[in-house]
Amino acid sequence: MLFLKSTAAMKAPGIYEVDVAAKPPGKTFGVYLATDPDNPPQGVLAALAELGFKSTYQKNYTHRDGGRVLDLHFEKDGTDLFKGWKAEECSANLAAINSLFGDLGVTVTTRVMSMAEAYA
Repeated sequence: MLFLKSTAAMKAPGIYEVDVAAKPPGKTFGVYLATDPDNPPQGVLAALAELGFKSTYQKNYTHRDGGRVLDLHFEKDGTDLFKGWKAEECSANLAAINSLFGDLGVTVTTRVMSMAEAYA
């Protein structure tokens, strides 16, 4: 689940928060979204599917400020060992993610998760 400070403001229509993170060693990234369950960003979800990202997790919850949230996780298999991304796949996939969210005015900053966070 993303650390979501508030449901008072959205980054884009239907999107509260976006996180693009990789489990260590940091070559294969997932897309994690906190969305409005009543008005999910259908265009973004369709675009992620077109890019080859598959939904791996979803959960509804009520934020501590009373807003409802749908937590969504997406991953895309690569052609490297254990379905990881090779360097060229990583570059292409991150460029596509940046373009998708950049077109919505959302700046994406990639990060590598801590071991505790990645395998909790």
